[in-house]
Amino acid sequence: MRQWTIDAFASAPFRGNPACVLEPVDAWPEDAWMQALAAENNQAETAFLRRTEDPSRFGLRWFTPALEVPLCGHATLASAHMLFAELGLSAPKVTFDTLSGPLVVAREGEAYAMDFPCAEVRPVETPEGLAEALGVAPEEVWAGPFLVAILKDEAAVRAVTPDLAALKAISSAATQGRGNVAVSAVAPAGAPHAVVSRFFAPGSGIPEDPATGSLHCMLSPIFEQKLGRSRLAFHQAYPGRGGDLDCERAGDRVVLRGRAVTVIESRLRL
Repeated sequence: MRQWTIDAFASAPFRGNPACVLEPVDAWPEDAWMQALAAENNQAETAFLRRTEDPSRFGLRWFTPALEVPLCGHATLASAHMLFAELGLSAPKVTFDTLSGPLVVAREGEAYAMDFPCAEVRPVETPEGLAEALGVAPEEVWAGPFLVAILKDEAAVRAVTPDLAALKAISSAATQGRGNVAVSAVAPAGAPHAVVSRFFAPGSGIPEDPATGSLHCMLSPIFEQKLGRSRLAFHQAYPGRGGDLDCERAGDRVVLRGRAVTVIESRLRL
């Protein structure tokens, strides 16, 4: 069985967010086997695909090293890239059946456009202890599947060194979710992106995620309100890598655009 490691939301190797993607199978392996392989790969996500009768439609599941997740943007992008670039899928778009419903990924030149559900978000009071856990006081906090702390500027976002255990407990209590927290800010004038962010996901077994599609299903409606534009360029400032997403709010959906690069092709001896 072949497996590819693909850098998603990246235009060059060793940027964006790496995901492992297995070649499609006819039936799902056992959950325990998929979880064990994801732990062995030790990437933010390992993606598993199942064929259907439609050659441009696949089942798709995502596993972190610790658990299965209901939505993952970068591993969806990586899965589409694998099908188009490595297996030669000739269709203009592919549909994935997932725990978050059907997700459609279309080719747009050298990039891919993913049609994702827009997250419901709401402003909330800053939870007790969040400023101390982040090491900086947020200007605003928004809640949805996880917490988003809006900071004063890009420099503050890049400087965050959080207490991950505290973040997990605070976010889980505030959202009833797994316990993940993003920090974000409007970028300075003249920057190539409009918004900068980072994403800490201790509740998913990931200290910090390099480029997170599902995060931008929350950030897109938040910053559409702030900046008055439905289409924005986002940069996720993971130290040493960084990922770039072009996001467009479209009603109750968000179109996430990005590129991907294959860096490893391997064969499992299983």
